[in-house]
Amino acid sequence: MPLFQHQKLDLYNSLSGKKEQFKPINEGHVGMYVCGPTVYSNVHLGNVRTFMSFDMIFRYLKHLGYKVRYVRNITDAGHLENDADVGEDKITKKARLEQIEPMEIVQRYTVDFHNILNIFNFLPPSIEPTATGHIIEQIELIKNIIDNGFGYVANGSVYFDVHKFNETHDYGILSKRKLEDLIHNTRELDGQSDKKNPQDFALWKKAEPQHIMRWPSPWSDGFPGWHLECTAMSTKYLGDHFDIHGGGMDLKFPHHECEIAQNQAAKGQTPVNYWMHANMLQLNGQRMSKSTGNIVNPDELLSGNNTFFSKAFAPSVIRFFNAQAHYRSVLDLTDDGLLSSEKGFYRLMDAINLLDELKTSETSSLDIKSWKQSCYDAMNDDFNSPILIANLFEAVKYINQIKEGSQTLNSEDLSLLKETLNVFTFDVLGLQNVTKTESGTDKLSATVNILIKLRQDARANKDFALSDKIRDELVEVGIQLKDGKEGTTFSLS
Repeated sequence: MPLFQHQKLDLYNSLSGKKEQFKPINEGHVGMYVCGPTVYSNVHLGNVRTFMSFDMIFRYLKHLGYKVRYVRNITDAGHLENDADVGEDKITKKARLEQIEPMEIVQRYTVDFHNILNIFNFLPPSIEPTATGHIIEQIELIKNIIDNGFGYVANGSVYFDVHKFNETHDYGILSKRKLEDLIHNTRELDGQSDKKNPQDFALWKKAEPQHIMRWPSPWSDGFPGWHLECTAMSTKYLGDHFDIHGGGMDLKFPHHECEIAQNQAAKGQTPVNYWMHANMLQLNGQRMSKSTGNIVNPDELLSGNNTFFSKAFAPSVIRFFNAQAHYRSVLDLTDDGLLSSEKGFYRLMDAINLLDELKTSETSSLDIKSWKQSCYDAMNDDFNSPILIANLFEAVKYINQIKEGSQTLNSEDLSLLKETLNVFTFDVLGLQNVTKTESGTDKLSATVNILIKLRQDARANKDFALSDKIRDELVEVGIQLKDGKEGTTFSLS
């Protein structure tokens, strides 16, 4: 019997604003769509947090025995700057700056995205469609919206008529915004004169002569609107009505709001039963921003090549840090937080690696079955990974007590303890069993930091020959030093 038949899963539905019992449309099957990256730059650490949260959710649904079709798209066209309907395509702009083809940009950063997710031990989605691979589906969707009276053509572009839609539907049902408020807070912008109203959004944009990425359509040579892409790809692979749609909190409006409107306008029904949103990642209490320099990329965090953190951190340590906060809460990335998570992670690994050394008794003094259910109860409560981790550390305490002889377990309960710990630590949370010694990360960091200190002392004593020798010989073995305002850091080259 699958686990889902006797585990009651509740999840927070952004649409209703409350926790609801999860009931899939088709028993035993789950359709889940998560908005993927726009591949015009290296994947942002905040995006990694969102995808990591949904990877955990995907893993838990699979563990419960559901057959999950997980669709996560690649946006490789149509996403304009500032998420607007005017301006330059993000990918085209990067291609112009680097003087290469847009699809070279797409390929480069799609590969980077996959590499980073592999490092963090993500499960691949069931399907990973691209926007450019579904132009035909998007054109057909636009035709339906126009035929149903909710889209209009203006100078070769096609726009969604938000005001007409709102006469019979609720535009703002997800974000809890009212169209009247949007009208009041919208200012007229240059380049929006083709729209009937500023709140209308693009379904298809006519390409300017200099626009490289373009496709033929009944209205013009152009490209699809960003919001339309996800509607087309999610419904193609999951049907017009599916279980879960996820993404970052920043996508709730306008992106997900527009998806709901498009689906209702084209198909006559609400597309999704449960909308789920992961919250933001901050860096040292502030929003991550390229403009302010308050930003760190995943590879910089993994290598230690940054000015924010005292050392490099292993991928599973970062993953463990992420799981210590609920996916719907804001997570603040700090050096102290990562160092604390690192200690906790290795403490958990040490306990798991002690399991095979424990001796069994004829009787058990611990209630392992109740402890096991507490792990399920945590995940069944809207995937509450912080409570799950607290329960895992209860098991760490048990293991140490059994080793010391103050508690006992019979062979059956010890086997249950091992199985449950392995399931939730590795299968559900997606951690990898890496000890400090095996990873070598701490020893390498400690060794290089000693050499950095010796180099600093040499420079203070004006022994520049020794200072340069330390730097140059580290370069020869693939370790690059970087001097900055906050001190010297290193990266592996």
